Amino acid sequence: MFEEAQYFAPVTADEDGSLKVHLGADHPGFADPAYRARRDALATLASNWRPGTPCPTAEYTDDEHEVWRVVSEALVTKHRAYGCREFLDGKESLGLPIDRIPQLAEVGEWLAPLTGFSYRPAAGLVPLREFYGSLADRGFWSTQYVRHHSVPLYTPEPDVLHEVVGHGNTLANPRFTALYELAGQASRRVASTEALEFVSKVFWFTLEFGVLWESGELKAYGAGILSSPGEIEAFRGMTIRPLDIAAMGTQLYDITDYQDVLYVAESFSQLEDVVGGFWATCTDDSIAEILARTPAHA
Repeated sequence: MFEEAQYFAPVTADEDGSLKVHLGADHPGFADPAYRARRDALATLASNWRPGTPCPTAEYTDDEHEVWRVVSEALVTKHRAYGCREFLDGKESLGLPIDRIPQLAEVGEWLAPLTGFSYRPAAGLVPLREFYGSLADRGFWSTQYVRHHSVPLYTPEPDVLHEVVGHGNTLANPRFTALYELAGQASRRVASTEALEFVSKVFWFTLEFGVLWESGELKAYGAGILSSPGEIEAFRGMTIRPLDIAAMGTQLYDITDYQDVLYVAESFSQLEDVVGGFWATCTDDSIAEILARTPAHA
């Protein structure tokens, strides 16, 4: 779960150890007491998890399964039209159910023979270094809650649909997971906060909101686009810029809205060469040099 999302829904602990998720006034579930109680319960469930044990089982309601179904069905044809080949290959290999929310432990079992990745339940804020560092160990921190039923086709937060439909299908493809691991290794290699944030922004504009050219068509490979029925229809109308490490690492963005600036790779191979090559070799010094000559982009 990205740290930026916590500005939208920070999590605190009560004296009894239970967690409370603080939704912003403009959150779709802000005025829904049942939804807020559900968010608190799922956050508390995840907080009780300990490394080395299976992910806790979230007993999803019929309404939550219905949100999953609505979104998953809406994405079937959109994935075929707009998803890149590597994503579609991962999706076919993983075979996620459409009619119900799978448990994180289940998805981990399905991923194990494909790429060796597994999920870790996130109660709320996962510090950037811990979030990215886990990728080096083939672990992915994931929320377990479902977006509010009133707006099933988009969420400004990384809910279980984003984590599993978006990232899960990419985690089923070895070409993708090689990039995830490189990002994780980079996060452990750098020491400064500025360098870590630079690494995370490159991740944001690639594995979260990346696009590429495939057979002359603009396709999506970023999990944020591929898990949003609304954004996947809109991304081709955004400002599209060439893949550029310095630009991506200094580009400002708003997590609560569609991404209006996207960076396009000429192919998946170029993504591997440019972004994978950056993560494989970056250091505090090399990133400091980039920052020194590159202003932040609004």
